[in-house]
Amino acid sequence: MKDSLGIKGEVKLVLRNAKGEIKETRVSNLVVTAGKNHIADQLSSAPGQGAMSHMALGTGTGAPAAGDTALGTEIDRNALTSRTDATNVVTYVGNWAAGDATNSAIAEAGIFNAGAAGTMLARATFTAINKGASDTLQVTWTVTIG
Repeated sequence: MKDSLGIKGEVKLVLRNAKGEIKETRVSNLVVTAGKNHIADQLSSAPGQGAMSHMALGTGTGAPAAGDTALGTEIDRNALTSRTDATNVVTYVGNWAAGDATNSAIAEAGIFNAGAAGTMLARATFTAINKGASDTLQVTWTVTIG
């Protein structure tokens, strides 16, 4: 008998204007090596690392690599709005309000277990999203183990 366990992540970014209308949507992701090690740590009876608690945005454009431990050029980090799990899926949601992380070509995102530095679970890069001062951005990240 052979069991194959894999970890797959998916991130969805939705940018809305002041009226709440969707302006843009992006999807992309990579669960990095440090993130896989974090998942193993969390399975321990005495985890050494804190749970994922923050999401960050950046302007870096370099392709995600398994060895990444930080965003290329981080510009803003917020505490997660929510973290839920069901069966073998964990869903992380981060929100950026109007006026937050504006006037930058947002081209990357990541999930972390701290408000600064910390362990990165996953990183995504995408075609730049230009978030205006009145726009809101919601990032929903799902990590599936199976």
